[in-house]
Amino acid sequence: MQSVLVTRTDNDGDVLLAGPAIRAVAATADVMLLVAPSGEQAARMLPGVQDVMVWPCPWSGFDPPRVDPVRTAALVDALRAERFSRALVLTSFHQSPLPMALLLRLAGIPDIAAHCEDYPGSLLDLRHRPGPGGHEVERALSLAAAAGYELPAGDDGRLAVSPPPRTDSLPETPFVVVHPGASVPARAPGAEQAAAIIAALRDDGWTVLVTGSAAERELTRAVAVAGAEDRGGRTSYRELAALLAAARCVVVGNTGPAHLAAAVGTPVVSLFAPVVPAERWAPWGVPSVVLGDQYAACRGSRARQCPVAGHPCLGGVTPDEVVNAVTKLTQEVAR
Repeated sequence: MQSVLVTRTDNDGDVLLAGPAIRAVAATADVMLLVAPSGEQAARMLPGVQDVMVWPCPWSGFDPPRVDPVRTAALVDALRAERFSRALVLTSFHQSPLPMALLLRLAGIPDIAAHCEDYPGSLLDLRHRPGPGGHEVERALSLAAAAGYELPAGDDGRLAVSPPPRTDSLPETPFVVVHPGASVPARAPGAEQAAAIIAALRDDGWTVLVTGSAAERELTRAVAVAGAEDRGGRTSYRELAALLAAARCVVVGNTGPAHLAAAVGTPVVSLFAPVVPAERWAPWGVPSVVLGDQYAACRGSRARQCPVAGHPCLGGVTPDEVVNAVTKLTQEVAR
């Protein structure tokens, strides 16, 4: 069977969005996935991935490492030893694949495919240029299709992860998860707003679990009001997947756990700041409601810190709107 390298060197959520394209390749090839450390947790849960290689990529991520000549040479040597027959470089719509393509060419990979608007010289064998718009999942699938890979019969193209572990530490009553933080502050609601949303959900009769990373413990503790249970920093990535899978709905900003919720089939109320377009990054393949002013002044800025006083794109979302969206989604799924 053909041996193919797929690269996606961003965060866990980005890696999850590459999952359907990876399954398309894996239908007829053995796939190794090259990721940054920030994407390793998701990479190790993706169906179709035979092996994972991790490399600290210096041109992607929110805090990229400096270029390390020794590590870079070691990566090229490790890739050359694998003798891949081809590679697919998956990137977001605003990223260039050419730095990675150069390393793959140095590693002797004979056939390299990528989305690319810039002139690639001799770095690419397949320069794919999809039309404007479309979701990031569709964009990745379009590259796979251009390279000759299609999803197998019966694969609906939704996000997926390997089955998360069973967990007994769940509430006995139906519950909603609220994930108030985000890796990019501009994409998260304010702490007071998150607390008000949680209180409104509690008033509506929901059991609420608050989740977050270890770095977000102070935030989750601050917003877990009125009887909500604070799980901030207390779950591994796989345990978070199990928790989200058991929830009736997840309330979350445009951040990785939104895509993890979609990957386990749970409806999502997406508090979506339009610093990136919702048409590309909204929850994929599950019932969802997108809240937030998609025409706010920050639209398309890709800002990490909110560039507009008062965070108006999300600040205008009321707790009642969130409760109504949760009710709508949970009733639709229950039918």
